[in-house]
Amino acid sequence: MRSSVEIYNIRTGESRVVWQTERLVEAPNFSPDGRYLLLNGDGRLYRLALDSKAEAVQVDTGFATLCNNDHGISPDGSLIAISDKTEHGKSCIYVLPAKGGTPRQVTRNLPSYWHGWSPDGQRFSYCGIRDDVFDVYTISIDGGEETRLTHGEGRNDGPDYSADGQWIYFNSSRTGLMQIWRIHPDGTGLQQMTNDNYGNWFAHPSPKNDKVVLISYAADVFDHPRDLHVRLRLMDMDGGNLTTLFELFGGQGTINVPNWSPDGDEFAYVRYEPA
Repeated sequence: MRSSVEIYNIRTGESRVVWQTERLVEAPNFSPDGRYLLLNGDGRLYRLALDSKAEAVQVDTGFATLCNNDHGISPDGSLIAISDKTEHGKSCIYVLPAKGGTPRQVTRNLPSYWHGWSPDGQRFSYCGIRDDVFDVYTISIDGGEETRLTHGEGRNDGPDYSADGQWIYFNSSRTGLMQIWRIHPDGTGLQQMTNDNYGNWFAHPSPKNDKVVLISYAADVFDHPRDLHVRLRLMDMDGGNLTTLFELFGGQGTINVPNWSPDGDEFAYVRYEPA
């Protein structure tokens, strides 16, 4: 099987397989009610019920048929944010009803790649590439002007809000290797969270505001490619007690977006077999 969608429980230290497919699927989000996962594959989104059927059902995304793996569900479960390049040829952030429907454009500046939803459901955090510079931005879900939080200090990517809304965790190469950082949503209080010999990406804070899960590449790997031996790691909110949970064959698509269960005990991820 090409893709194995799995869930890891941080309390028991055990994983379980939810669904396996010969297709390439990516980036599972938990629904706020814990009843399904949202995945992407072949430019479309799919809802995967977490019951005995475990069947992937396509979500109606209207004209948006080139969705990438940067998507997420609003805190109240009513909306979905997607990143799609159908209209403009570059990744653009849209919002649509969680049940499916016509996407409404949010970002004017492109390309923009969605990564996080503020706890109050009113703002997005995302990576924007402007003149080949990767930076972290936020914007109202209604659109308008974007707020820039980083300013070209290396590559900045993967921003995700903490559950209390006080921090945005992101990865940055400003010190050389990609490491995890955090910053307040108003652009103050920048702090480095990891400093080791791995390329650290996609830090996702738990709904309990106690832990952060991230994916780590070997030091000689550039960017965040797929189909490599990587490790999933867990740390405290302040960067302490950084621990490897397990290694797997994965990378791009494994945990690109928020992936915690609503109770903060589990997270979803995708394990791959070589193409």
